[in-house]
Amino acid sequence: MAKSPRKIIITCAITGGIHTPTMSDALPYKPADIAAQAIAAAKAGAAILHLHARDPEVGRPTADPEVFMQFLPEIRRATNAVVNITTGGGLGMTIEQRLAAPLRASPEMCSLNMGSMNFALHPMADKYTKWKFDWEEPFLRASDDFIFRNTFRDIERVAKLLGEGHGTRFELECYDVGHLYNLAHLADRGILKPPFFIQTIFGILGGIGPDPQNVGIMKATADRLFGTDYLWSVLAAGRHQMRFLTQALVQGANVRVGLEDNLYIGPGRLAVSNAEQVTKIRGIIEALDFQIATPDEARQMLALKGADKVSF
Repeated sequence: MAKSPRKIIITCAITGGIHTPTMSDALPYKPADIAAQAIAAAKAGAAILHLHARDPEVGRPTADPEVFMQFLPEIRRATNAVVNITTGGGLGMTIEQRLAAPLRASPEMCSLNMGSMNFALHPMADKYTKWKFDWEEPFLRASDDFIFRNTFRDIERVAKLLGEGHGTRFELECYDVGHLYNLAHLADRGILKPPFFIQTIFGILGGIGPDPQNVGIMKATADRLFGTDYLWSVLAAGRHQMRFLTQALVQGANVRVGLEDNLYIGPGRLAVSNAEQVTKIRGIIEALDFQIATPDEARQMLALKGADKVSF
């Protein structure tokens, strides 16, 4: 009997807290634009929508729950996609600020970073001489002295308040091999429970580098630590995005695309939308004879509580 094709979960990270408005006119920061791009990405095949908020006037990352509530209900009305709200936020946000919107929205899923790290964006500032908004350049340049804080105490707090308190499950973001061991420690203590949705991330300055062999290193480490108790996903920053995802698909991964991670659709060509990236990776997935997981299939695979139990 023929084996059914593997189902691939596509996550799309719509706007993030890394890129700034000067870098691409397609990067959404107004709530209506975030909603529209998220809805289009879902229609293109994204089962999970990973969401940050931006100041509607100047595009700076914000943790304000009121801004999230300007686009979350619209996305829920228009799609069946899994809504995944950041707990990483943006540079300089406190853990209290980062938790404010998820605790209000009680989503099916949130991101959860598995360790503190240097998270350096400052080299991007050297590529631009004119800026749309005056906050952008100092925001980027300050990251050479920034530690992205995710202590064990912070992680346990998020797990308790959102995981235990709201039934939220997590996209467990691992930027280096040590983050996988952090997750194993938390799993051994019962703070985080399987099935784990592990997002391995390549190409952020301060994390594991964008060398193709690192995909296998992260996968082999996760296999050794978690066996069959996890689902694996891969994202790669910038120009590394599509080639890393193609390699990872063949090795058994799910994938994440989106303007949070990469502003381009090909060499020297800015993407016009998140949906364009979803459409491109969907074509690669189908060319490899895999199938696209629907939102409800993703919910089943990840043991999510269901969209009927969210608060927006």
